[in-house]
Amino acid sequence: MNARTGTFRALWGWPIVLGLLTASGLLTALVSDTWGDWWSWVGLGVPVAVMGWFGWPRRCADAADGLAQPALGDPGAPDGPPPGQR
Repeated sequence: MNARTGTFRALWGWPIVLGLLTASGLLTALVSDTWGDWWSWVGLGVPVAVMGWFGWPRRCADAADGLAQPALGDPGAPDGPPPGQR
């Protein structure tokens, strides 16, 4: 495996897996019954759960200590650079 293949897998590996899982869940929901109902729930639920997990806002560890600065564009962010860099 060369560096280019490794980079491709690192970047696109999980999105492709989630896309295939979603497609199989949709197809199974359309054409199957009983066991297909269960697979469609899994095939469609897992990608939604993954998106919810990674889309949920988190606080960094420094923010809990009060050490982190708010990002620019946040309502609580100061205007302009910090005082020592003007």
